[in-house]
Amino acid sequence: MTRVLLAEDDPAISEPLARALRREGYEVDVRADGREALEAARDNPDLVVLDLGLPTMDGLEVCRRLRGEGITVPVLVLTARADEVDTVVGLDAGADDYVTKPFRLAELLARARALLRRGIPETPTSGPVDIRVDPDSRRVFLHDEEIQLTAKEYELLRVLARNQGKVISREQLMREVWETAWYGSTKTLDMHISVLRRKLGDDAMQPRYITTIRGVGFRFDPAGE
Repeated sequence: MTRVLLAEDDPAISEPLARALRREGYEVDVRADGREALEAARDNPDLVVLDLGLPTMDGLEVCRRLRGEGITVPVLVLTARADEVDTVVGLDAGADDYVTKPFRLAELLARARALLRRGIPETPTSGPVDIRVDPDSRRVFLHDEEIQLTAKEYELLRVLARNQGKVISREQLMREVWETAWYGSTKTLDMHISVLRRKLGDDAMQPRYITTIRGVGFRFDPAGE
């Protein structure tokens, strides 16, 4: 399970935010003290949501020490000071992104998802493959020939490729690619899967690359086996 460290000393913020993160499916560790947050961050969470105004050690110092120790966990800063100097200082200390208080919950969750996606390494493929996704250049190759995908098609294939061999639920795909909760219809997802299959030369009746797991989601095999 994805682990999020939430360092925030105001219960009026930390409690509802922790609930929202847990609804997203994350395991959440809440700390209200800078020194405790630093110790918890050394335990390899997947994301740190870090308030700058923590007691005993402020968030900037926590972030500086993490980066000084070579810890590269994504850090999303929460700040009540919206002026440009404050945000620049926060990013210079090694933060990856920031949200100013009061924040919209949907925006914070979207930024958290984006940082988590950035922090998850692509799964290496062993053996020969038909389909290769290059996350650095955002290019996709089929039998070493580049194929043209839209932004959403690329993101969809990237998530499938990152989890190759595993069944990925429709809910997860909607959350990661469209940054929305799933409450019923997945017509948009199904349409993109259909187009993606066509561009990959896949057959929906006898799929080689993207297999539908009825009632759950999809599984991707880059080797087409």
